Amino acid sequence: MGKKNEENMIKTYLDYNATALIRPDVLSLVTQIMGEVGNASSVHGAGRHARKYIEDARRQVAALCNVTSEQIIFTSGATESINTALCGYRDKRILISAIEHPATIAAAPHADIIPVTSDGVIDMSAYKKMLNDGAPPALVSVMLVNSETGVIQPIVEMAKLAHDVGALFHTDAVQGAGRIDISMDKLNVDFMSLSAHKMAGPQGVGALITREGLQPVKFMLGGGQEQNYRAGTHNTAGIAGMGLAAELAAQHITDYTTLEKLRDDMEARMRNISNDIIIYGEQAPRVGNTSNIGLQDIPAQTQMMALDLDGIAVSSGSACSSGAFKPSHVLTAMGANKAEAKSALRISMGWATTPADIDRFLESWKKLVNREK
Repeated sequence: MGKKNEENMIKTYLDYNATALIRPDVLSLVTQIMGEVGNASSVHGAGRHARKYIEDARRQVAALCNVTSEQIIFTSGATESINTALCGYRDKRILISAIEHPATIAAAPHADIIPVTSDGVIDMSAYKKMLNDGAPPALVSVMLVNSETGVIQPIVEMAKLAHDVGALFHTDAVQGAGRIDISMDKLNVDFMSLSAHKMAGPQGVGALITREGLQPVKFMLGGGQEQNYRAGTHNTAGIAGMGLAAELAAQHITDYTTLEKLRDDMEARMRNISNDIIIYGEQAPRVGNTSNIGLQDIPAQTQMMALDLDGIAVSSGSACSSGAFKPSHVLTAMGANKAEAKSALRISMGWATTPADIDRFLESWKKLVNREK
């Protein structure tokens, strides 16, 4: 009964950047496969059947990224993919941005940090100087789309500049998949990390995509799975779910145009409720589903609790760190002070978001603002 009541409390889900609602077709496929048996490394019929699910998924993910199937390495998620890409450069110079996901920051504690502008975009003048100041880096790692603000980074230009000095380039494309084009040849990157559950697939599965001919360091040791690059029994159901989610993400990418209109309307209505809001990254290119709204003097924790009581789910930043309610390192890198950074909400929409969801959110948020004045 408690579980049922807890589930019923969430009436409006606006935290897709933390994890997206799984698409019904994906859930159906994952559930079906979990009821089957077979280890993809086995040579008997059940094993070959499981292997087919995995190779079908590999082709589906490859199509989303416009690469060959051989370039896909399945992992337990984007965190593992990021660590795999970066672990081979722990004794070499690495550049990362000041607004990276905690997985990248933790995987490269020795990295030199590229600053960003007040709009949350890479400071290209500083980046060019860092590339040419002293020994060139071996690797640059910058996320394609920021998970907190939705700001799109100039990865094509950055990758070219990195390659000009002999560096490789990795991008965390988690928040870009299904929202903008992530064709690897267009981005011109060497490594790309993806996560299934951010594009309406299952949790606990991801992928590392590598440039043809490039061999990443073996991060998980054991058996010979994933072309000997990633040991461990395959998560057949999860991988198959990721494959279908990737295919559906590609098919529905234009839906984000509609979400962008809904997002812009929501932001305008929030400004009408309180002219004191700050929309982080407002002047920069952003994906259509993400808003990061600062409201000084009302802590994000207070806002989230009030919204949660009304059955509305939003967050205050990256899902991997939001529970701590610390000032967002992304927003402070953009120039926000600690109080401002602790008063920002991230509202992120997805495939099942409706105008009615936004209406319910705004009604609750307006009630909160009026009460706290």
